[in-house]
Amino acid sequence: MGSRYRVVDLFAGPGGLAEGFSSLRNENGERVFEIALSVEMESNAFATLRLRSFFRQFEQAPPEYYDYIAGRISKDEMISIHAAEWRAAEAETMQLKLGTAEAQEALDPILDELRCQAENTVLIGGPPCQAYSIVGRNKNRSLEGYDPNQDERHFLYKEYIRIIDRLQPTAFVMENVKGILSSKVGGHGIFERILDDLKRAGGADGYELFPLVRDGRGGSFLIRSEDYGVPQRRHRVIVVGIRKGSRVKDMEALPGLVPVIRKATVSDVLEGLPEVRSGLSPERDDSSHGWQNAVAAGCRKAIASCLEADKSLEPVAEVLCETLQKIESQAPRFERHSKSITGARDNELAAWLSDPRLDSLANHETRGHMAPDLARYVFVSAFGTAFGRSPKSSEFPSGLAPMHKNWSTGNYADRFRVQVWGQPSTTVTSHISKDGHAYIHPDPEQCRSLTVREAARLQTFPDNYLFEGTGRTAQFTQVGNAVPPLLARRIAEALLERLGAR
Repeated sequence: MGSRYRVVDLFAGPGGLAEGFSSLRNENGERVFEIALSVEMESNAFATLRLRSFFRQFEQAPPEYYDYIAGRISKDEMISIHAAEWRAAEAETMQLKLGTAEAQEALDPILDELRCQAENTVLIGGPPCQAYSIVGRNKNRSLEGYDPNQDERHFLYKEYIRIIDRLQPTAFVMENVKGILSSKVGGHGIFERILDDLKRAGGADGYELFPLVRDGRGGSFLIRSEDYGVPQRRHRVIVVGIRKGSRVKDMEALPGLVPVIRKATVSDVLEGLPEVRSGLSPERDDSSHGWQNAVAAGCRKAIASCLEADKSLEPVAEVLCETLQKIESQAPRFERHSKSITGARDNELAAWLSDPRLDSLANHETRGHMAPDLARYVFVSAFGTAFGRSPKSSEFPSGLAPMHKNWSTGNYADRFRVQVWGQPSTTVTSHISKDGHAYIHPDPEQCRSLTVREAARLQTFPDNYLFEGTGRTAQFTQVGNAVPPLLARRIAEALLERLGAR
């Protein structure tokens, strides 16, 4: 039997990293990476995190878990039947704001106990990324009096390093956004500073850092998720460190993450899911008939706008005419939500996402859209169908251009963006919680943005993963901020190879 590891997950969000790590089993069917502790601050993500911890307490989740997902019983009813497992989940999860004195006081005794009890530990997680992301930095520059040297989010990684010093893990995995590579504080690159601090963490021996991506220059810390089976173009920085003196295989002899031959696409995980319609703004008739009429009107407006433009949009007009005919020739057939179960098309993804015991699909309900946006949504979806890509703002016919002063400047070139069937999606970010304009469904007939479940599938969360929270906004935020669990599994496999545990 190979070595087993106890895992501490910091800044855990809804638990994407832990999901991937905990999925690995040894030849005896035991988890190689056992989650000992997960820490998250935000209440909605924490509720999701604790529920998933409860799920992991069982070798096979009980019927009551599926009843809760389906809404047949309450959480309290589920907990009352499995009180011992819920207490174990409570012990495994902590809601703390890392970097504060209160969090340190609560966390340090647990870290000390783990260090004493466990021969092998692994630390995973990543500090909040808003201060490092390119979008976040642009936003910060517009804030009067903003000083990056005073932004505590730039230095939360120091709490991660403090915990390395305390826990002395065998290895760690630190994740962050691509923007950290170019982020600067005081004129100096923050990433180089972080790497230096990570190498020296943990006392005299310190850690050897290595990239998971091998290239002609020796390696890269930047991982492109679409290269490793995730149906999404999500680029993240992953730094792996192994304690010097640990039993590891020859680093140079290992290939790193192995790219997939065929990239997974939007159609692999979304095509075949139950068709649902968007809602309409409160002042409109939100019945199925009302929505059908509103979308038909949007189609006609989009067709007229395309025909008034140059001939390059004629293929889009053809798709729109076909869509209009389908919408008008049949009775309304879409509802705003569906709990029907359908699998993924890609065999590997289907095996990862599906659960044969699941009889009700959660988090698959649409948001509402303003009526004027329906014409834009159906145009963008039809454009994607005709050309296999999303249109830029400069390609919109004038009749569909929004009343936005920056629309023609190019600053909002991807303001309305369709996710194309035959390609990986664009990055699912937390902005999806604000509006769905950049996450338009590829089917023109449905004329809507993605649901939480669809975004979760693009992130490779299993279908039995329930996102808790007060409303879709909180659920979208969790999905957008998470690490794709399937990518986390790939990282766990690569780490295990380097530790010589297989």
